[in-house]
Amino acid sequence: MTVSFDPNAPAAADSGIYGLPFTEDDAAVVLVPVPWEVTTSYGGGTSGGPAAILEASRQVDLYDLDVEKPYAPGIFMQEEAEEIARWNEEGRALAQKIIEVGGVIETDELRAALARVNELGGKLNARVEAETERLVAKGKIVGIVGGDHAVPLGAIEVLARRHPGLGVLHFDAHSDTRCAYEGFTFSHASIMYNVLSRAAGVGKLVQVGIRDVCEEEMDYVAAQGERARVFFDRDLARRKLGGETFAAVAREIVDALPREVWVSFDVDGLDPRYCPHTGTPVPGGLDFHEAVYVIGEVVRSGRTIVGFDLNEVAPGPDGDEWDANVGARLLYKLIGFTLASQGKAKLR
Repeated sequence: MTVSFDPNAPAAADSGIYGLPFTEDDAAVVLVPVPWEVTTSYGGGTSGGPAAILEASRQVDLYDLDVEKPYAPGIFMQEEAEEIARWNEEGRALAQKIIEVGGVIETDELRAALARVNELGGKLNARVEAETERLVAKGKIVGIVGGDHAVPLGAIEVLARRHPGLGVLHFDAHSDTRCAYEGFTFSHASIMYNVLSRAAGVGKLVQVGIRDVCEEEMDYVAAQGERARVFFDRDLARRKLGGETFAAVAREIVDALPREVWVSFDVDGLDPRYCPHTGTPVPGGLDFHEAVYVIGEVVRSGRTIVGFDLNEVAPGPDGDEWDANVGARLLYKLIGFTLASQGKAKLR
């Protein structure tokens, strides 16, 4: 079905993502918002990320310098599910009691709270998994928009079953390979541990920008052998400072990936000047253009991006839209490159 609209016109206040008029049935890309931040243990606000990105997206011009008309195949963002919001509110209140004691569970009340938080995390994963399965069965490209970084597990499991040997390209300041951080099975700090341990179809994890990591995580990743490759932020910086081109670095990152790729993007993988209100900002990180270049290099190499997630965008105080502005533009790049990799749009 062809949907007609003027891509040069301003977006209406009540329009869809990026001001587009597509429905779920019309769109090639369906974005699933997951307003969830139950286990965030430092800064908060990421549950407001999907709504903030939606609002900021209406200020993004649709012409893209990397991909021809990425809007044309259709992009649609679902409404936020009230059930997830209720689970998040309940889980966040319970988890906070555990976070306040550093995950040291010594009372029946805390044990019950932890069990309920883990139950809610399981419910969320099952819901994301079921929704991703439904959409993929309809031929849709699925993008998960968080929320904290715990949210894409179910979606990655679906795509890993459909694409055995799937690679996960993970941009982040953190390794996220802790086992049940603070007791939370589905912690935002455990997403890649859960991906590697629960999504058997994942053949390779390639992490980029990591610069805040614990000994447990270093040991766990090392134990994965060829299944995991880490490009630490310090090493990337040293190579650039030593005169190596970032293009060469990006090719090495992409060469570590298999032919089919899921992109998992935590915005704290960027230099924190881009998203300063994210939950756990860390000095250092990638420039926006460096991250975009790596994702583009995945496509230029002939690999296929089968889906993606974008997480940890938190609205700033007093209506500050900068983080959401960056998030909306990064999301548009993820969409465009994914479409190009699947032959639904063309690289410029």
